[in-house]
Amino acid sequence: MKIVYLITGSGGSFYCGNCYRDMLYLRAMRKVPGTTAKAIPLYLPPGKNTSEYGFDDKVFFGAISLYLREKVKLLRNMPAFLDKLFDSGPLLNLAARQAGTTRTEGMEELTLNMITGGSAFRANEVDRLVKYLGNEGSPDVIHMSNALIIGLAKQLKKRINVKIVCSLLNEDDWIDEMAEPYRGRAWEMIARESEAIDYFVTPSNYYKEIFIEKTGMKGDNIAVVPLGFDPDPTEGQKKEVKPPAVGYFCRVNHMNGFDKLVDAFIELKSGIDLKDLTLHVCGGSTSDDKTFISSQIKKIREKGFEKSVRIYPEFQGNGKMEFFTNIDVISVPVRKYDGYGLYILEANGAGIPVVQPATGAFPEIIKTTGGGIIYSPDTTGELASSLLKVLKDDVLRKKLGETGRMRVRSELSLDRMAAGLSVIYGKLDVPDKT
Repeated sequence: MKIVYLITGSGGSFYCGNCYRDMLYLRAMRKVPGTTAKAIPLYLPPGKNTSEYGFDDKVFFGAISLYLREKVKLLRNMPAFLDKLFDSGPLLNLAARQAGTTRTEGMEELTLNMITGGSAFRANEVDRLVKYLGNEGSPDVIHMSNALIIGLAKQLKKRINVKIVCSLLNEDDWIDEMAEPYRGRAWEMIARESEAIDYFVTPSNYYKEIFIEKTGMKGDNIAVVPLGFDPDPTEGQKKEVKPPAVGYFCRVNHMNGFDKLVDAFIELKSGIDLKDLTLHVCGGSTSDDKTFISSQIKKIREKGFEKSVRIYPEFQGNGKMEFFTNIDVISVPVRKYDGYGLYILEANGAGIPVVQPATGAFPEIIKTTGGGIIYSPDTTGELASSLLKVLKDDVLRKKLGETGRMRVRSELSLDRMAAGLSVIYGKLDVPDKT
């Protein structure tokens, strides 16, 4: 079976859970006998070092030309040489670091066009993609990254005899930020366009129910396949941390609750129990986050705690490994209910317990891993209290870390995820192309 993943890249400037999920899907299926898999980026390039995992270096439907066609009437029929210029690697990497590519303001009409497959996916660019796909033989399955590009499915099916799978995760983060009538129309359009999808895949029961509620779909063809990954063999070999350290591992922004963790850190460090507490921050950001991050650093500086904070410039490879080596517990106290949270698996895989609000898919994940605690109500005070509980109880912290580490390896491995995906692909009645 030949599978092609169409990935909506983030540019690699921050930790993107959906991007990492797509990479894990690719890695998992490339290990399955009789299966070939590759990934083709859409809009923006993927993160660093992805070519070794099978990511193509070509980007289709480049974000800059896509945006300019939507916003500038004179450029709606721009010649091919301008497409090539705007969608060059350096310009797309620059665009990835800008605010507009990661928030909905001003992107409402373009979002609807992507969902319906209207002017966003021009026929000649779809033809170029189809021709490229056919260079090595047409795929049996195309697996799309999210439902925001669902409009591309019917256009591909007009041109190729192929089955299409679509991942579902956190589309609500984008759509629900849009004002009405765009928000309601987006969910209605997704439901309508879903007829071109053979199967949907989502990692949590929580998000399956959210998607059904938003779209009104029956959900008969929505499968739940928990995410999984294989931790680095050296993960879990954590040094004895002195002084105690709390970590944050995600994109550093308001939605992911970085300010809530900063407030909890200040509260704990200002008390009598954890005066030597340190805060470690890893996950990257975009230009849109700079003002917010500066305000949090200012709060810390005003308390005289700036020397107790460390920010890691890299969130992959050795930088990530060093981060996990230096912390006792992590928390990402998101404001928006999360449909999964791969950072929980990453932390637990490294033997680090997590402290998360009892929202979204977190209770579901932590029940599986046993590698953390959840708290309610979702307040800074309750977060600080829960962190204190884990940091001061060596026995509890070690038990949570070890349980999480073992269960990620046994219950949420890459092989288990590959088996789950294989079941879905096996139900598709892939056409015989001989």
